[in-house]
Amino acid sequence: MNKYDRLKAFLRQQGRESVPMTFAEIEQVVGVKLPKSQNYQAWWSNSTSNNVMTQVWLDAGYRTEQVDVANGRLVFRRVAAAEKLGAPRATGMREEPSMFRSEPHVTAPDGKLAHHPAFGALKGMFTIAPGTDLTASVYTDEEWAEIEKEIEADWDEIERGMSGRT
Repeated sequence: MNKYDRLKAFLRQQGRESVPMTFAEIEQVVGVKLPKSQNYQAWWSNSTSNNVMTQVWLDAGYRTEQVDVANGRLVFRRVAAAEKLGAPRATGMREEPSMFRSEPHVTAPDGKLAHHPAFGALKGMFTIAPGTDLTASVYTDEEWAEIEKEIEADWDEIERGMSGRT
């Protein structure tokens, strides 16, 4: 069971076209504090690859709209039945660019959906050595300190030039 499943149940019970909520109200419903990433607009996007909670409100039949991170509020809007089944919306721009969808999104000559011809083109072109930590910093703490000193010195020089001092 997902820790956000109570939000799914709550939204399903609403039966309204739109459900305005504050982030604090969402925390009350789910019974846990939202992660710090709630402070980023992208966290509230309707991309299924975004976070666990996104799938919860989508499964409940809602999408997020009017997300106001600064004031901690948003609106959950009911999704039309056709949209739930993957049909494109009739009006307006798509909220998510097609490049972020996980399913194929290129139409083949026979009218069926197919992968773009470049899909997988780089497969096998490079390898990453086993045990490589791709999240590791390329600089040591000492190197970072030196870089920061250089940046501060450059900034001081820029400020002196802007103020006419030399």
